[in-house]
Amino acid sequence: MRNLVDFGGSGRPILLLHGLMGRARTWWSVAQWLTDYGHVVALDARAHGRNPIRTAASTEEFAEDAATAIRALGSEPAVVIGHSMGGLHAWVLAALYPELVHAVVVEDMAPDQVGKTVDGWRAHVGSWPVPFASLAHVRKYFGPAGDYFAECVEEREDGYHLIAPAEQMFEIAAEWGTRSYWSFVDKVSCPLLAIEAEHTAMPAGQIAELAERVPDGQYVRVPGAGHLVHEDAPEHYRGAVSAFLSRVLDN
Repeated sequence: MRNLVDFGGSGRPILLLHGLMGRARTWWSVAQWLTDYGHVVALDARAHGRNPIRTAASTEEFAEDAATAIRALGSEPAVVIGHSMGGLHAWVLAALYPELVHAVVVEDMAPDQVGKTVDGWRAHVGSWPVPFASLAHVRKYFGPAGDYFAECVEEREDGYHLIAPAEQMFEIAAEWGTRSYWSFVDKVSCPLLAIEAEHTAMPAGQIAELAERVPDGQYVRVPGAGHLVHEDAPEHYRGAVSAFLSRVLDN
């Protein structure tokens, strides 16, 4: 699959699902140590990265794409690790295709954001100085998240633009404000680790409840971290995920 990035390793597949506006290659630093636990691959979601499908999709369609990727990797169920949007897709995948998922890690995503709109986010993205003049400009503008966003842009004739088209991003996120995903959480039967940033933008209490409602669920709150926990607090994130994988992969 051209929208899969193979980071190496061997053994059980570990599928990485990025957040909205991201891409598979944003997982590079995490993948460097994850290869100790299995064969690490990351998926460019629809309308992101190098995925040839440039239109938005429903949550179920994103989960189906992830299921197709796991089947392409072989017959062994995968560990699925998702950030934000990718976390949502990870637990929906586990609910719809339990035979394909061995365990799930959800990073800073809540199941119920009904009523939330993309209006504020649309205005915020519209204020960005696109095109950026250089990758250094991208890194300076986004500050601590600069390295992450440097992976999410591409050079065009007039400068650097986001690879993911903004209107498709708004369409994808708008769905989250129209429905609750607790029904999928309640169908997850595999082990699940829910990681919440101290400075999360998610509704209070939901990420902890996400872990509580899964029979083998675990919750970790990361002090000082923002939404990009694996970038803001890489050692804390690594410690939590490594401990979880060491437990669930021994079973």
